[in-house]
Amino acid sequence: MQVYKGSKPIILSKLITEPSHSILIQSYDSRLRLDTRRPHNGDGFGVGWYTDPSLDLGPDPCIFTSTLPAWNCVNLERLAPKTASHLIFAHVRATTEGSLAESNCHPFQHNTLMWMHNGNIGAWKYVKRPLADSLADKWFLSVKGGTDSEWAFALFLDTLEREGVDPSSPTEAESGFDPKLLRRAMKKTIAKINAFIKAVPADLLAREPGSETRSLLNFAVTDGHSVVVTRYVSSKTDAAASLYYSSGTAWVEGQAKGQFRMERRDKASDVVLVASEPLTFERHSWLSVPTNTILTISNQTVYIKPIKDEFYNEDPSTERSTGFAKCKGLLAKTPSNISTTTTTSTTPAGEPTVALTSTSLLPLNANHKKPRPDYFSASASAGAPKWEVKGACEATNEAA
Repeated sequence: MQVYKGSKPIILSKLITEPSHSILIQSYDSRLRLDTRRPHNGDGFGVGWYTDPSLDLGPDPCIFTSTLPAWNCVNLERLAPKTASHLIFAHVRATTEGSLAESNCHPFQHNTLMWMHNGNIGAWKYVKRPLADSLADKWFLSVKGGTDSEWAFALFLDTLEREGVDPSSPTEAESGFDPKLLRRAMKKTIAKINAFIKAVPADLLAREPGSETRSLLNFAVTDGHSVVVTRYVSSKTDAAASLYYSSGTAWVEGQAKGQFRMERRDKASDVVLVASEPLTFERHSWLSVPTNTILTISNQTVYIKPIKDEFYNEDPSTERSTGFAKCKGLLAKTPSNISTTTTTSTTPAGEPTVALTSTSLLPLNANHKKPRPDYFSASASAGAPKWEVKGACEATNEAA
């Protein structure tokens, strides 16, 4: 999956079809994916974007989906060079749950909200009914397809409403939701999924030896204003499906055709990209999002916070096994020219929150021969952990 948020609109083709390692190319020729299960993401795709407010076309996103492989869709090649937006979601699908149908292609939408998922919900055949039973009727009836991803979106909408905000409200549609509210609803959605899995009777799981209860929950949601993305696995020892981000002042094409790069002329983050796999191979352009964290893009600033639950490691420097995500085909290897150093600094208040600017994305020191663990590093201090982030950052004490 891929997210673009910029202060100015960008042509879709500059992200989706033209880069030499675009999401379209990745769908059939991934150079980074450690895929032992599915070498291709050819079970359909989807693109969602918001139109410029000056066009007065309403705040809802436009979504184009197809069951064709992304690399074989003529309409995508026609639309992408003629469409521009400041906020874009793109997703290529490899079926795990649900049939090959447009109703199962991401991104999913309700009103102004868009949703994508890369991963799977553990023990889904046993979780689906209790999850569905927990929903208000309107969210239960809103599900059109058969994927665990869309049911997770329905659960998110139900959770958002239980937080006191109507996802269908015209007022919220125009002004956008509070990013803290979206983040809180996302964390509660993950907690509910974990609870449903934990409640599955052991005798049911015993009937199917090898039944998988671990979940890979890389979710992304946006209201057209802010974006919330998670990199999460329901395990203390496994790594989540891969996720990277990059920020700068402009996404530009170099002299060679298809060779795009993130340009940085100053400290501003006019462009933020989040992707399951990097779109370039430049070391200074991408950082790996730490496992079991939640990333928020608000006002072109990236905030990363750990998700503290039963799968949270008090010692975040602990290395996690990549085997689970790898066997699911959801882990991109990190080439030597891409940084995994996502370090952090923090606030006296205790819980780490890091607001990263484009200056955080600097080349590693030449002495750093071995990448550090893909997680925050912490050391105990009087009462609260002290967090450090490699690179320039603005430490904040943002709640929720």
